[in-house]
Amino acid sequence: MTSLRCWRALLPALAAALLLVPRTAVAQDPTDSTDPVASAARPRAATPDRPSYDVTLRADDDGSRWTGRQTVTFRNADRAPLRSVDLRLWGNGTDGCGAADKPSPIRVGKVAGGTARPLTVDCTALRIDLPEPLRYGARTSISFDVSITVPDRVHRFGKDGAHRYLGNALPLLSVRDAQGEHLDPDVGFGESFHTLAGDFRVVLDHPRALRVPATGTTTRRAGAPGRTVSTSVARGVRDFAWAAGPFRSKTVTTPGGVRLNAYWTAATSPEGVSVDLKDAVGSVDEFGKRFGRYRYGELDLVMSDNLDDFGSMEFPGLVLLWTEPEGSAVVHEIGHQWFYGIVGNDQFASPWLDESFAQYATELYYREDTSTCWDDHGEWPSDSAAVTRSMAYFAEGHRSEYGQVVYRRGSCALHDLERVLGGPAMAGMLRGYVRDHWLGVATTADFKRAAQAAAPHDLGPFWTEHRIH
Repeated sequence: MTSLRCWRALLPALAAALLLVPRTAVAQDPTDSTDPVASAARPRAATPDRPSYDVTLRADDDGSRWTGRQTVTFRNADRAPLRSVDLRLWGNGTDGCGAADKPSPIRVGKVAGGTARPLTVDCTALRIDLPEPLRYGARTSISFDVSITVPDRVHRFGKDGAHRYLGNALPLLSVRDAQGEHLDPDVGFGESFHTLAGDFRVVLDHPRALRVPATGTTTRRAGAPGRTVSTSVARGVRDFAWAAGPFRSKTVTTPGGVRLNAYWTAATSPEGVSVDLKDAVGSVDEFGKRFGRYRYGELDLVMSDNLDDFGSMEFPGLVLLWTEPEGSAVVHEIGHQWFYGIVGNDQFASPWLDESFAQYATELYYREDTSTCWDDHGEWPSDSAAVTRSMAYFAEGHRSEYGQVVYRRGSCALHDLERVLGGPAMAGMLRGYVRDHWLGVATTADFKRAAQAAAPHDLGPFWTEHRIH
């Protein structure tokens, strides 16, 4: 979901901008042959589902370290008993298991409600064995201490001067479904996330001098002397992010009734802030009409001119934006509120289902001329390249293809599909696709079925030409 360096047009340099940290794409298997989960039939229904996260954290004096307790309640949605669950600690993705003098930034301890195994997948996965098998439809909870140390780098999980960004910092439940256990690695570019929508209640105790934008609706009260307690509640979201720092701020409400809370660093261009707000107001309302109402009620825009080495990133109800005087990738990131936020996907297996769709929405918003986009791209970068390739493919010797295939060819394929179906039919199909997968998880097969149902003829040749397998 890391977005484009330039927000009105995709540049060939996109791929290089995204290739931030070299990683391996080979997942570590945390199971062994004696694990009942590994030997049992794969679950048919995505499980555990209907998660509820209750988190209480206290910050240090500048928001660099947060400690507290997290409780996760969940249901077993599969007919087979659930004997364990996996937590993903994505904040460890860049640093892995750390070192003796510099441990991983996300640490979990004092687990209750189950027994923790050793960390796996470069310390981004923690299996917790349940005390007894959880039957179909039953709910249970696990809880644990969590310690978060913000890394000293400008990143979605990192530091920017006096500002702290805490994206992907909270441990989240992993998914098990018909494809198996989703324990994919962080490959250093793009995303590997796959989570089910759930509810969050996050209480953040922080110094009063820090403003704290966050996912969800936030209320604030006075805490201990010199401190504020911010409580954020978010329902039907796949992740929770926040930031902390001496941000400047402004709130506006769109004509469609969406509350936009803008936060920016003192060095960020006022012209860029104005452009971002204008485009945010326009796009969130337009996408609401085009794809279905905006789900989250309000949206926080967190802007900085110092994110050039990282880019931009979306989270449910919050977008982190590299903002220059001409603006940022705000429209692309807002597009993700529908594609990955409302309509989820396995980002490791099918990155095109959110990135191509968010870019398609961006180009619609800016009324870009895409009539010759397919021919403009010329030859495919390789015989093996395809719009529907996974992150494993791009990480294993095909990094240079990622931006041009997933963002550029993927969005162009959707424009070409619109030309096949016709504008009204394409719009209606997408509204139905969003409605049918609202707060669920969609696959490429789901999208192809929706498109075929709206088509006047067989789309097989179209999928073949555009390498949508």
